[in-house]
Amino acid sequence: MSAAATRPAFPFTALVGQAPLQRALLLAAIDPAIGGVLVSGPRGTAKSTAARALAALLPEGAFVTLPLGASEDKLIGTLDLEAALRESAVRFAPGLLARAHGGVLYVDEVNLLPDALVDVLLDAAASGVNTVERDGVSHSHDAHFVLVGTMNPEEGELRPQLLDRFGLMVELGTPYDAAQRQRIVKARLAFDADPQAFCAARETAQRALAQRIAAARDTLAKLAWSDAVHERAAQRCIEAAVDGLRADLVMLRAARALAAFEGADAVTPEHVDEVADCVLAHRRHAMPQRSDASSATEPQPAASTSRREEKHTERTSDADWGELPPEPVAAKAVKGVIPLPAKKR
Repeated sequence: MSAAATRPAFPFTALVGQAPLQRALLLAAIDPAIGGVLVSGPRGTAKSTAARALAALLPEGAFVTLPLGASEDKLIGTLDLEAALRESAVRFAPGLLARAHGGVLYVDEVNLLPDALVDVLLDAAASGVNTVERDGVSHSHDAHFVLVGTMNPEEGELRPQLLDRFGLMVELGTPYDAAQRQRIVKARLAFDADPQAFCAARETAQRALAQRIAAARDTLAKLAWSDAVHERAAQRCIEAAVDGLRADLVMLRAARALAAFEGADAVTPEHVDEVADCVLAHRRHAMPQRSDASSATEPQPAASTSRREEKHTERTSDADWGELPPEPVAAKAVKGVIPLPAKKR
């Protein structure tokens, strides 16, 4: 076995300066139905390191990477149609979704994948089931995994329809604090010098964190959402002027996962506030300015309204209903028309 195969993952508890990302990953691990985590940031910000570190905390420990050139069959698996016709038996060749069951499915540069492939990924991540249908033959299997997608904003964005379907989002930046950069680099150099010794020094903390994740999963279903929690989630989503209700659902699930991780007896509005940023980071359209009681409950127009639209509104605000505003028309010369002589001054 090669050295690369036996090399341990960087310990999750040894990550430096990644608290928001660590929290989002833990919440998704406790409740995969949240829908995965989208990590946006430049190169070299430990996105893949954090994902591998999370997989090492899970019981199965599976870490599966989806390459950019993967086909849909490689992702979802295929059915042996010849065996189905010849032996009347369904034989399924598992894909990456089956391999990732119980672990982490990591997709680097998810914004460069075909939309159809991203759709399949997000469907399976949210439902926990993968269904393959070919020529009337159907096969389903469990696919509970933590979806971690990364992207570099400089290389393009995801379509809004796909962006919204990621449960949580964390935006990373390059650290410009000298002390923090030194701590990150020193930890990495120590790990590279002796991975086994570095991981052994953190084995107790790693084991304790893995036990907390398992305990949180067991208590998740016992925690309910009160009306106060529902109201706080609705308020935060209205303030952010989100589209649809997916943000409300994700926010409630994330708040419950956080409460379970902390060992709380109940989900509180404070748990909602703590997870709101990563739920709304990729869904927020506008932050309303509250000037009166009505503005507190109604979202303001998105800040992206163009100046041209504003001018059009100003021009037509006093016009009768149905009246078109005047538009300038360029004058054209007409052949055969003799221009009048200019008046003498």
